[in-house]
Amino acid sequence: MSGSTDDDPAEGLSHIEGSLLYLADPVETLAASDSNEPPPDASGWPGRSRRYTMPIRDGRPLVQELSLDKQGFVLVRNHTAVSNFYDEPEVRAVYYPEVERLVKQATGATKVLVFAHDVRSVLKAREGEKGVREPVAPVHNDYTIKSGPQHVRELLEPDDAEERLKNRFAEINVWRPIRGPVLSTPLAVCDSRSIAQKDLVPTDLKHEVYMVTFNPKHRWFYFPDMETNEVLLIKGFDSMEDGRARFTAHAAFEDPTAPSFAPARESIEARALVFYGPETFRRSTSRPGLV
Repeated sequence: MSGSTDDDPAEGLSHIEGSLLYLADPVETLAASDSNEPPPDASGWPGRSRRYTMPIRDGRPLVQELSLDKQGFVLVRNHTAVSNFYDEPEVRAVYYPEVERLVKQATGATKVLVFAHDVRSVLKAREGEKGVREPVAPVHNDYTIKSGPQHVRELLEPDDAEERLKNRFAEINVWRPIRGPVLSTPLAVCDSRSIAQKDLVPTDLKHEVYMVTFNPKHRWFYFPDMETNEVLLIKGFDSMEDGRARFTAHAAFEDPTAPSFAPARESIEARALVFYGPETFRRSTSRPGLV
């Protein structure tokens, strides 16, 4: 993470002014929680939260230039055969294999393992529907230097895990609207190159995540009016330390230009472990390339 975006083609793109919820005045160790993720409004944190208004650029003009290894996120078109994303057995049986094929094709990995997913809907979550959560407003990254390898060791057999950890691996979130277009509470993603290590605060949940403190150099993007056949791939961890994107902060935000009648956002986010072979590891170490 260099914290630099020299010669970035994003300059001059149209943008909106969005309010993003950052961690402010973090305490040395944030309290553990039984949840897998930050609370929707950050009310559960002992560290104080604060909103900052930031330009959030329309990323659609840059779609062909985006890279998982540079910005840390890409937008792709992808059809799904899932008929009901609120049906967990169907999601696991139909969607998980779809995501594994998609991520493998996008990354060139030798193995992809989808291990979890979150379904989000404000209305259904507040009605108490099981397994449904609200969009997460605090700026965060789902994995850390500690929890990245921890996931591998927890999800694979011990011998397999240790063998995989010898080579490059990554963790990627796959974000898709359940209904489109998304007009309310879209997802903002931060260019990994604009994030400094000091901005990332390790925070204990069920697994350690990074909460993020404000940095005016952060460069934010969103993709207006996302449809169900559009998917955001977001790199949350990469074991390589050769200058490529390793962490990609993201957060839900309220679009100030959204119509008052905009339906509440519904989305699904699948989480995948991505493994590379030893040849890829050696090649990536000597010459960084785009995924």
